[in-house]
Amino acid sequence: MSSDTQQTAHKQSFFVKGMTCVTCVKHVERAIKKVDGISFVSVNLATESGFALSNQEIPFDELKKAVSNAGYEITDSVAPDAMQKRFQEAGRNLILSWAVTIPLMVMMFLHMSGRHVPAFEYVEPLIAALVIFYTGRHTIKGAWIALIHWHFNMDTLIFLGSVTAFATTLLALVGLKIASFGSIGAMIVAIHLTGRYIESWLRDRAAKDVKALMQLQATEARVKSEDGWVMVPIEAVKLDSLVRVYPSERIPLDGEVVEGASSVDESMITGEYMPLQKQTGSPVTGGSLNLNAPITIRVTGTGEDLFLSQLISMVQDAQGTKVPIQALADRITLWFVPAVLLLAISAGLIWFFRYDALRPMLTSFEKAIPWVNANADALSHSLFVFVATLVIACPCALGLAIPMALIGASSLSAKKGLIIRNGEAIQTAGEIGAVILDKTGTLTVGKPSVVESSVPDELLPAIAQLETQSAHPLAKSLVEYAKEKGLHRQVVIDEVLETAGSGIGGKWEGKDLFVGKPTSLEPYRLWAEKGYSIVEARVNGDPLGAFAITDPIREDTVEGIAALKAFGLKIVLATGDHEEAAKRVCAETGIRDYRSQMKPSEKLTLIHESRHGKEKVLMVGDGLNDGPALKAADIGIAMGSGTDLAIDSADIVIVRGGIPQVVESIRISRMTFRIIKQNLLWAFLYNVIAIPAAMLGVLHPAIGEIAMAFSSITVILNSLRLKYHRD
Repeated sequence: MSSDTQQTAHKQSFFVKGMTCVTCVKHVERAIKKVDGISFVSVNLATESGFALSNQEIPFDELKKAVSNAGYEITDSVAPDAMQKRFQEAGRNLILSWAVTIPLMVMMFLHMSGRHVPAFEYVEPLIAALVIFYTGRHTIKGAWIALIHWHFNMDTLIFLGSVTAFATTLLALVGLKIASFGSIGAMIVAIHLTGRYIESWLRDRAAKDVKALMQLQATEARVKSEDGWVMVPIEAVKLDSLVRVYPSERIPLDGEVVEGASSVDESMITGEYMPLQKQTGSPVTGGSLNLNAPITIRVTGTGEDLFLSQLISMVQDAQGTKVPIQALADRITLWFVPAVLLLAISAGLIWFFRYDALRPMLTSFEKAIPWVNANADALSHSLFVFVATLVIACPCALGLAIPMALIGASSLSAKKGLIIRNGEAIQTAGEIGAVILDKTGTLTVGKPSVVESSVPDELLPAIAQLETQSAHPLAKSLVEYAKEKGLHRQVVIDEVLETAGSGIGGKWEGKDLFVGKPTSLEPYRLWAEKGYSIVEARVNGDPLGAFAITDPIREDTVEGIAALKAFGLKIVLATGDHEEAAKRVCAETGIRDYRSQMKPSEKLTLIHESRHGKEKVLMVGDGLNDGPALKAADIGIAMGSGTDLAIDSADIVIVRGGIPQVVESIRISRMTFRIIKQNLLWAFLYNVIAIPAAMLGVLHPAIGEIAMAFSSITVILNSLRLKYHRD
């Protein structure tokens, strides 16, 4: 369930530049945690984003100073073209590195085959220096930042490996009898740049859903002023302002249509591709597209209160969340680079001092592996092993295994109308044994309506007019019923008086009209047995009929309950409504177990009672009274139409849809955890095989670097299976 830190009042989102692997992430997180007041911090390597929770307002400059002291750069926003500029620079470096490395490789192979290339001993260090120290300058910078702050990262391994290879060229140039590996150093950097470029491109594709949402945010709105309609920045628009939106323009802010009618495309937000008809009184969402006619809206939401802003925030938080299994991966990767460095040094020293004893093994390998040279000297081979071990063992795949899976999960869930806010829910979903469901707004539409009536039509205009002055939840359903029958019109009602728990009355055409609680349920026994709410109409004290009102079951509820049953889950309806209403819902949906007239404290007790052994409990609700139960459950799912407390207390939010989305959330969570385990298995297995091979001297550094890049790319591609999953 959600940790206590999620209740912290203040949250700051940010972006971090310069991170290359999970050790960088841990270093940044440690630096931010040292800031007074910070209670929780999460940084995502895949999106280069993060957020910090605190129990007080913390100036952004304090976070900036802490991260800067750690050697990295933090910003509160990213320029729209920043990623494109970075890709362009990376592309130029990549092209240049291969443009000079490929000819160098050709010359190296010719030189090795006995065809001496004139001045090769001078050309090799020049080209290798250009590739390693110019095109690979960002790698050197990353390694230097890590080293001066007393930690190691992926760049450290590449830097040490390539520079060691380059050093052999200089040593050979001054006359030392040692094999020159300068060309290998250039190849290592060129392959590394290629892998990082592909990796960044794939990561950018995986995160493009959030960027697409951000692009929906308008920067200006056409606001009505004393001088007419003027374009003003979004930040300057106030609540209740009138905003004009023309066809083919995006609606800039949340609002309500006050003039005009049009079709609106909300597909990027809701996933529903059929345009919705909007007319006077219809709500509209900022970011949606006005299609065919001008409309005027009254602004009802600005800034962080906008639906789109909240959606973007929730998706970003979901991508930055962590699962319990990540603690294991983090502990391993924290010591991974120092351990690899130690292994590389140890392997190099062993080969140097025990070369003659180990040489027969090289002779046997030489017959099957073309790059193994049993005739090399001890120093040359020990350096070869040192470089190979450094570049083959990279924590990138381990660091990306979980964040990339979470990005894929958040993208898929967003398409399904879900936001997974808490990563722990992903790991817990496979252990769910019971599902507790609220009724109103969860299984039902959450909007009472008249299903049967025995009231004469001639009374409906007066009843509707009377009910417009009532604050009772059922009053609106009577008004809507009259509108549906075309009988809602202005009627004079005097001396209106509403009595709590009884009803509302007034004078109509000289008669006493009263609408409310029946004097007796006997005439409406069949309705009562069905769990309907009954509202009676009386004129001068005489009953003239009644309305049967109910909150209809959502169209997709029965399908969703059947799917939950197929998972083998125990399903319990927990409602604060009366028993007859609970029975009706159970009869219509196929739920066997229910609890009625439940208080919030009783729902909490039910959650604790529903736990059996290792089985977890999932709670679904949308009301203010569901907040504590959602918080207490192992997984809390809130309907997006519910209250802020319910949403804030939930691990998963259903943006649109009903119970079938609960099924989707369980399915996506289980699938995501399966992908995470596959990613970690692949990353661990790759290193378990590759590191010993490099230490034995049978793995070429260039091939090791290719394999390292392939490992990271494989993890990303496996995670993208989630993003593009099809039912």
